[in-house]
Amino acid sequence: MIIHRLLGVLTTVLIFSALAVIYSKYHSRLIFIEIQKQERELDQREVEWGQTQLEVTTFSEQNRVELVAREKLKLVLPLHEKIIYIKP
Repeated sequence: MIIHRLLGVLTTVLIFSALAVIYSKYHSRLIFIEIQKQERELDQREVEWGQTQLEVTTFSEQNRVELVAREKLKLVLPLHEKIIYIKP
């Protein structure tokens, strides 16, 4: 009688343990899928960052800034004697 009861308890513990393993494995797979998704997004963001850095470099070149200032904004360089230097 005690052996049957002990066997029943052990069987119940075994089933709960198996279910815990299944849940743990399922949960770890969900986390792994999320990690892979985040890594793909990170790769995409790094590509976008590289493209943005390239654009910033292109747009901030001195000759391009001067060209846009002269052509689009119609700015001209002031005469040397009109330039005022301010000491920090």
